[in-house]
Amino acid sequence: MFRAAGKLQLGMFQRCLHTNSSKWAMEKPCILVTTPGIYGIFKCFIPILEKHFTVIYTEEFARCKERFADTIQAVLLWYTPTVDRDLLQSLPNLKVVANGGVGVDHLDIPLINSFGVKVTNTPQVVDNATADLGMALMLASARRLIEGHNHLLSHETEYSSKVTLGFDVSGATLGIIGMGRIGYKVAQRAQGFDMKILYHNRNKRTEEEETAVGAHYCEKIEELLQKSDFVMLVVNLSPQTHKLIGARELALMKPTSTLINISRGLVVDQEALVDALQKGTIHGAALDVTYPEPLPRDHPLLSLKNVIVLPHLGTNTYQTSQKMVERMVTNTLAVLNGSPPPDEVRP
Repeated sequence: MFRAAGKLQLGMFQRCLHTNSSKWAMEKPCILVTTPGIYGIFKCFIPILEKHFTVIYTEEFARCKERFADTIQAVLLWYTPTVDRDLLQSLPNLKVVANGGVGVDHLDIPLINSFGVKVTNTPQVVDNATADLGMALMLASARRLIEGHNHLLSHETEYSSKVTLGFDVSGATLGIIGMGRIGYKVAQRAQGFDMKILYHNRNKRTEEEETAVGAHYCEKIEELLQKSDFVMLVVNLSPQTHKLIGARELALMKPTSTLINISRGLVVDQEALVDALQKGTIHGAALDVTYPEPLPRDHPLLSLKNVIVLPHLGTNTYQTSQKMVERMVTNTLAVLNGSPPPDEVRP
């Protein structure tokens, strides 16, 4: 293990020494990417980047910033690294921060723009995978799949169907809060289950769009909460949606209803959610997102049987991840070539 670590350090040192050579540095634009791992781009997609760029990993950059700083023109952001003032000041030739995913609430866009750096994201390519996961969470929660699995593992001979008595999805009422691209795709999928679909959105969809999925607009969120068997959150995080669902909203929901969150953790007041789940104000919750991520091991949400918590898997499929990386490359190349990027995010 120590020998391998030594070789890795030697390799990084050798790259540092050669950073200023024109043969290495000028062949392809240099980009900063998180070292592959839990928070980095999957290793299998690195060849897509290497086709167009000289890839500098954050681990290498941290070891010899003075050698790499002037060469890096783009940061490709996959969860990390954190793009703060210190990083921006250390990269004088940075031109673009290409974010993997739609949400950019973790980025200070005005700050980044103030350094003359553009910000891009990857909309649309994430829509299907995220909508699929929303449906998966709804089905798993309604039919108590996790509880059934765990019961089977812990009881070798004893079995009781009452332990896993769930709720029908077919024919139930689904309330979608946020009827953008992903919300609309959720509605399309729910239509296949003969669900009654209510939605609340800043803007009402056209009559043709509503008719196509059988959706009914609720101007007030209160009406949707009171009538829905399942409430799915599909909104962007903004000052208007920060803790959009709190104690008052949870109290309006049916005691048999389930809250599903595939947007951002801070859209829900987690303390109020824990209280509502413990008191039986609502039946259950299925969450792909929390705050923080991941939750501390002793967080009460992780000990409740009527809750499913996932580690933010919304876009985590091979096909969608590859499309995201390819879109990040497209946006980055556009900026470096002096063209408007297809997916620029403005403040």
